[in-house]
Formats: sequence, structure tokens, C-alpha cells
Amino acid sequence: MALSAAPGCRAGERGPRCRRPWKLLALGLLSASSVLAAAPGAGAMSREEKRRLGNQVLEMFDHAYSNYMEHAYPADELMPLTCRGRVRGQEPSRGDVDDALGKFSLTLIDTLDTLVVLNKTKEFEEAVKKVIKDVNLDNDIVVSVFETNIRVLGGLLGGHSVAIMLKEKGEYMQWYNGELLHMAKELGYKLLPAFNTTSGLPYPRVNLKFGVRHPEARTGTETDTCTACAGTLILEFAALSRFTGTSIFEEYARKALDFIWEKRQRSSNLVGVTINIHTGDWVRKDSGVGAGIDSYYEYLLKAYVLLGDDSFLERFNTHYDAIMRYISQPPLLLDVHIHKPMLNARTWMDSLLAFFPGLQVLKGDIRPAIETHEMLYQVIKKHNFLPEAFTTDFRVHWAQHPLRPEFAESTYFLYKATGDPYYLEVGKTLIENLNKYARVPCGFAAMKDVRTGSHEDRMDSFFLAEMFKYLYLLFADKEDMIFDIEDYIFTTEAHLLPLWLSTTNQTISKKNTSTEYTELDDSNFDWTCPNTQILFPNDPMFAQSIREPLKNVVDKSCPRGISRVEESLGSGPKPPLRARDFMASNPEHLEILKKMGVSLIHLKDGRVQLVQHAVQAASSLDAEDGLRFMQEMIELSSQQQKEQQLPPRAVQIVSHPFFGRVVLTAGPAQFGMDLSKHKAGTRGFVATIKPYNGCSEITNPEAVKEKIALMQRGQCMFAEKARNIQKAGAIGGIVIDDNEGSSSDTAPLFQMAGDGKNTDDITIPMLFLFNKEGNIILDAIREYEAVEVLLSDKAKDRATIFKDLEMENMDQKSSENDSHKPNSEEAPSESQDAGAVSEEPEEGGESSAVGDSAPLSPASAASASVSMADQDPHASGPAETSAVEPACTPGDSQPQEQNIQTEASSKAHWDSKVQPMESILADWNEDIEAFEMMEKDEL
Repeated sequence: MALSAAPGCRAGERGPRCRRPWKLLALGLLSASSVLAAAPGAGAMSREEKRRLGNQVLEMFDHAYSNYMEHAYPADELMPLTCRGRVRGQEPSRGDVDDALGKFSLTLIDTLDTLVVLNKTKEFEEAVKKVIKDVNLDNDIVVSVFETNIRVLGGLLGGHSVAIMLKEKGEYMQWYNGELLHMAKELGYKLLPAFNTTSGLPYPRVNLKFGVRHPEARTGTETDTCTACAGTLILEFAALSRFTGTSIFEEYARKALDFIWEKRQRSSNLVGVTINIHTGDWVRKDSGVGAGIDSYYEYLLKAYVLLGDDSFLERFNTHYDAIMRYISQPPLLLDVHIHKPMLNARTWMDSLLAFFPGLQVLKGDIRPAIETHEMLYQVIKKHNFLPEAFTTDFRVHWAQHPLRPEFAESTYFLYKATGDPYYLEVGKTLIENLNKYARVPCGFAAMKDVRTGSHEDRMDSFFLAEMFKYLYLLFADKEDMIFDIEDYIFTTEAHLLPLWLSTTNQTISKKNTSTEYTELDDSNFDWTCPNTQILFPNDPMFAQSIREPLKNVVDKSCPRGISRVEESLGSGPKPPLRARDFMASNPEHLEILKKMGVSLIHLKDGRVQLVQHAVQAASSLDAEDGLRFMQEMIELSSQQQKEQQLPPRAVQIVSHPFFGRVVLTAGPAQFGMDLSKHKAGTRGFVATIKPYNGCSEITNPEAVKEKIALMQRGQCMFAEKARNIQKAGAIGGIVIDDNEGSSSDTAPLFQMAGDGKNTDDITIPMLFLFNKEGNIILDAIREYEAVEVLLSDKAKDRATIFKDLEMENMDQKSSENDSHKPNSEEAPSESQDAGAVSEEPEEGGESSAVGDSAPLSPASAASASVSMADQDPHASGPAETSAVEPACTPGDSQPQEQNIQTEASSKAHWDSKVQPMESILADWNEDIEAFEMMEKDEL
């Protein structure tokens, strides 16, 4: 959409006098467009309802923030399931995720300006005093340059920005004398050693105390960094330079951006995901708008808005033209190869791309923003949250959801751009899902698996920094704010930087005259200030008409996206053969394989093997297509193997004081009751068996009968444990790992295998819990003798749980009444069926007729092979060869690496060093009373 000059600006005019209209667009507060009438049938949300939802957001923030301050501070983050702080080095390592933690009270710093946006000025003043008094930035710890910049440096600068604003108003912060800015400058200098490279791209990590190359730094050996990691610095570093008058920070950030721009792929104008910080070579050559690149594009556009430098806008428009030409396949956004942008690089999308519709609003390109946002919303309606990654046919690829705010961000911008009340309803859905599925007594817990509803003991700082900020602003009116939000721009972490920085301490030349820009067709975009009066059609049905065709895109269609080659070539040369389309019985496909140097061999056992010899290809381009085809086949093979494995299950604590709010990720068993076919699951009180390992006859059967047995892993086969507790009358079993500190947060999904014999005699459900999750149940037993749990394929909402409980109570009373009647008859029952319902067909089952496949066989550098046969040692029956093309199914793929165990652990002793339940629940009373009242209302 072309952007016309703003009123008062001549066409083509640039500079400060044109920046106010652009600022309106950049913040999404488009008063002209917000008067659009609601679409018929949509219904405008009442002011009272908006106020109620805004207050609900405030209550949710209070719940998360107060629990962090009470149970976690001064730790970096809250662990909401165990009600304690996450301190790096004291918890099992989570890999790169922990690089955000620097023992600098991360969550508090990240939340500072959120407090002011939410009108909590007294709490803000107290929080600033705590940061000044308690936070130490000189820790001997290695942190991510990217995360520390956007969260800590950005948090300090955002806090400083609103602090000086409040001080100027005269009521709060009168004592403030730039202390946060001094801390920001100190931190800025601690990050500068990371830029000591020939290219100017920073190292991905730095030691806060020793820098990079110091012998004690424990970093500085890395060679690669992501594009977003190096390209998401300019806002914070430039703001620090403008605030302090010290130009070095902005200079370093600009140099990094300049280098990335120079290294873009010149023919496609795309950038890769990972780059070598010394040579500038692209390490990962796929390109998209999600993880690894996302905020690089965001900061090019916002750097123009904040700093007024035309070169940033020119670069952004160049990249945006390439994105819309190659990556955008509405409503999908699919990664492509930077050198061959007509070819998709993968068949799934990650959740971080949910920010892009918001960025498109800032650009002024509303139609594709509405399309992609609606597609994402349909995925959320299917899974309650946006999975970390999902396929082009909208199946789950990575099932986690760490409460990311990007979708809420785009919802906010789209509402401000269109004024469509539909987006208020979207925000309402986000609020309801957070309260229903993620809220726990000590905060909000990330989702371990959106399919089962299981939780992860994690509440990232960005949840407080961004989610509540965008949700509150979505429902707030201008009079609800204590300052004008239009005077600020959001960083990628939603921190506020004042727009007046564009005219302050300008020590850098605005135009990079040494950079050559690709000649572009100016009809695709305008270089001038936008006129917000004509950005959108006068049709109030505009947004709805774009959304309508996408309403059922997730449930009823299986789009792959139109290939850009097919679209551009029409009836011309056909695109290269894709692995997902290959059929071994198709002569045309076999001819294409031959041209690519790929041979098809029929083995004696019925399997089909593919082998590539690059030297036999018709040309070098065909050889490259053949290599890509083989790589795709390997990926497809791996994906299909994972789809044959069992998904995770859920253990949900439903008794007082949990009421279903704590959900634990559990590993399934390859024997016993299939919980996916029992809608209600198995529900019962838990009991610890004797002997605890369950490897011999149970000596306390009276305590186990009609209950779910708890036992320790080790000393015998899982199936033997199951048979012993079933004989004792248990209705289900939970095996708890004996490896101290093991957790589903850090370990791959565990799947219990049988003992090599027929296990049809085992009819009760069996689940596996890692040590950390098992200790939560054991702790609950120590505090509350009667602990009831629900074993199921996915967590049930609390309304369903209490409805089932009410029905059980009614049935029990009915049975008691019947027992007093003469000649009453009792229906026979079996203990192993207690708590379960009759079998029902599995929802979302696979209907694909895909041939089995195996990973790439060992081969020389000149050849590669892949056998299309199942090599799972647990599978039975002959391998089957058929078409490779997967059908569109409602089921979800299983991306997690699963660890199938058939041998018992040798550990014999149980270490019960766990945090007392009394300390975990000490401060829950208020929440518990409130929830009990809510449950009464629901019943």
C-alpha cells in the first residue's frame, strides 16, 4: 500500500516536521481510522466491558508481579510451580535459554515501565529504589548480548524515560537524579567488549565482569551469531548515546547494522539466519521473518522512526519488498533459501513471526497483516495458545508455549489501526485462556505442551514486560493513561523510548553515503510521511472481508502455500520435485530423480532405497536440487518416525488446594490403558506402595485398592510394576524417576516400554514423571494426606473437573439411597475399570497413508542414501513401501526426542530432599479462598 504525504507535508518531503504523522502510524494510534464502524454482526464492545477487561488485566498483572516479588526477588525469574526464584547455577541448565539470566533481578528491571503504563506509579517508585539499591551489574557471569540489551539495558532506559516524565509532572520521583541512566551506561560499557571483532558484529555472549577475551571470561570462542542478535541493538544503544551524549554506543550499533546490510544476498535482498562474526559468511542460509531474524527488520523501521535517518527506511523497504516477493505466501510466511528464494527452506513456521502483522501495520500494509493475524488466531483457537512451531497444515511441530507476547502485540496494533472491535474480542480470548490454562497459585506457568495443557516451571520476564502492557493498552482509553503513549516508541521488548531523542545529541551522520542501495520500483512504496486519513478504505467491512475466507483455514483446509515458482512460471518449466510429492510408482518422478543424479533401488525385503551421486546429475543446478531433495527426504523420514511415537500425557492435581491448576507433563507407556481413547481419563486419590519400587507383591494392598499407585523407578521392568499394582487393586500407576533433579523441562520425553512379552493383561493406565514433577505430588501428600489426581491425554478445564465431581457425588448419594431399598441389586464392577469411561475413537487420529522411512544411511561425501523402511526395534510386521506424500490430517506431529527405556535403573534408594510443601503453600491462602469462591459460583 503506497503511503501518501501527511497533511502539511509536501510529497517527498522528509525531516522532523513530517515525523509526527509517522509517529502516529508507528505507535498504531491512528485516531482517524479508529472511528471505523463495527462490521454488522460484530457488535462494538461496550465501554463498561472494556473497562472490566482492563481491570482484569490489572488483577492478572498484580498476581504475577506480587508473586515474583514475594517468592523470587531478587532472583532473575519466578518458578511459578514451585514458588521460588530461578537462580542461575542452582537449577539444572536449560542451555541457551539461561543466557538471559545474569543475577541482576531481570524480571524487576524488565517490568519497570510496565508499572507506569498500568498506572502503578507508587509501585514503580518502590521498584526503582530496589533496583538502585540491590542490583549488581558486575557479576562474573556469561550472558547473551542480545537478551541483556533488549531486557536489561532496554528496561533501564525505559524506566529512566518514564521516571523523568513523572518527575516533570511534579508528583512522583522528585528525588530521582538519573540513577537508572547511570546504571544503563555502566551496562553499556560492559557490553562493548563483545564488539571487538574485525566485522563489527558482536560476539553472542559476554562476561559482565571480564568481557570477552580475558582468560577468566569463559567466552569469546564463538564464531557465529544470529542476524537478530547482531541487528537488534540500534534503538537501545542509540538511545543511550542520545541520553548521555556519549556517541560510542550508537556508533558500534550502526557499524553492526551496516555490515549486515552489506552482506545481504544481493540478488534476493534477503539475509540468512546465522552469520560468521569474523568473515561475514552466511552459516545458515535460510531466510524468514521468525526466530533468528525477526527483530532485525523491526529495528530498521523503528530506527527510522526514532532517529529520523532515511537510510534505515530505505533498507527496510528493500528487505520488505523481498519478503513480500518471496517469503509471504498469504496467509503463510515460509522460510526460503537466500540464494534460491523461489524454494521453501522448511515446511513449518515458528511462533515468533506473530510480531510481523504488527510491523506491517507500522509499515501501512494492512491487508497481509490482517490475513496472517487471522491465520494465527485460528491456530490459537485450536490449541488455546500458539505452539512454538506449527506446520503448513497447522499441526503442532514444537508443542511448547512460554507465554510469548508477539500475538498480543500484533492484536493491539491491528485494533489501533482499524478500530475493529473484533480485535477486542481476540484480546478477551487471550485473557480467558491465560486465566483458564496458565494461571497457577504462584503466578502464570508456561505451557510445556499445548496439546495436553501441561505446565513448565517457568515465567519469563517478557511476560510481565510485554504481555500485560499490550493487553492493557488494547482495552484502555486515552483518559485511562497518565501520559501520552504517542510520545514514545516500543522496543522489541516493549520498552518505551521518547521520540524527542531524534533531535537530541545528534553526533552521527544521518546518511550513510558509502552504502549503495538497490534500485527499486517506487510504486511499491513511498518514501514520505503517511497520510493516516487515507491509509484505510472507507468501507467498515474492510477487515472482516479479508478475514472471512480464512475463518476455517485451520480446521477445513490443508494449504501448502502457492509455490512462487509455480506462480511466476505458470505453464512454463516445472519447479524441482519436492520430497513430500514424490511417488515411487510415478514414471515422471523417476525421470526427474535420474536428472538430479538420484538412483532408486528396490531391495529384496521390499524397501526402496534412494542414493544420490552428484557427478551423475545432468548439471550442477540439478545436482543441487538433488541434494536438497535428499535433505528433504531425510527430514520427512524423521518427522514420520516421530509421528508414530506416543504423545505426552498429563497428570493434573484436582484436589484442594490445587483444583486442577497444576498440570504435570508425563511420559506415556506402550502398554496398559490408552488414555487417548478414554475421554474422561482415570481419576483417583494417590497412594504410595510398599515396597516402593513395586518389584514384588504389594504388602499394603488395602492402601492401594481403588487408588492410583505411586512407585519409584528402578530394579525391575515397568510392566512388572504395573502387574503388581494391578493385582493389588490399583486403578492406575505413576512411576517417579529416581534420578535426583531430573525434569521434563530439560530432559526429552520419556516413554515406558514393555518387557518384550505380551502385555495385553495390563489394563490400567501407567504414566512416568521425572523427579522434579514427582516431588510436587510427594510434597502435596506430606502437606495434605488426601491428594487426588487425574491421568489423561490432556489437561481438563476446571469446569469439567467440578462437573464430573458433582455427578460423582450425585451418583454416590443415589447409590446410598438405593442401598436402603429392599431387594436392591448391585451392578458388578471391576476395580481396574474404576475412574475410567468406555472407549471412544481417538480425536484427531492419523489418516495418512505414508510409507515408513528411516534416516540417511552412511555414505561418502559424493553420495547420500535414504531407506524408506521403519527401523523401530519395537515395531512389528514387515516394512511397507508406499507414497511418501503425507495427507492433510488433524493430528499433530511429535517433534520431541523420545527416550524409550526397557531396562530398569540400578538406583535403589530414594532421596527425598524436596522443598517442604508448607513453604510452597504458605502464601496461597488468599488465592485459594478466591478460587474456592469462583468454583462455588461456577457450580
